[in-house]
Amino acid sequence: MAADTTGLTENLAQVVTDFHELPASERLNLLLEFSTDLPDLPPQYADHPELLEPVPECQSPIFLVVEVEGQGPQAPVSLFFSAPREAPTTRGFAGILHEGLNGATAEQILDTPNDIPGRLALTELVSPLRLRGMAGMLARIKRQTKDKAAL
Repeated sequence: MAADTTGLTENLAQVVTDFHELPASERLNLLLEFSTDLPDLPPQYADHPELLEPVPECQSPIFLVVEVEGQGPQAPVSLFFSAPREAPTTRGFAGILHEGLNGATAEQILDTPNDIPGRLALTELVSPLRLRGMAGMLARIKRQTKDKAAL
């Protein structure tokens, strides 16, 4: 089955395509790669974790914050995540969202379909609860983007 990349940023479309091109037995390894590629928090957030928003839908403690440079639909957005290394699935989902959406415009983020977790071809490999956690991350990214870009 072909990957559905409709409405995705170029980077997120590539991530979805990469998952679909792998046999199911290798998809979890790719998810783990994203967990190791998630950047560390910059000092302004590492030193002030209270500035990050928790994502209670996740089974592991994950926090995120969005920075928007300016206002309006074309304002570029930066994403920052705090996820424990002992939670590779959750951290992998954060890594996917970072890879796919970091640097996108506010409009691109707000236009990102909510069904991203289901498009990754992981539904047979990862529990629905974990997929809901990724959906919770995306919902918070969108809300913070909308608020900070004044849209």
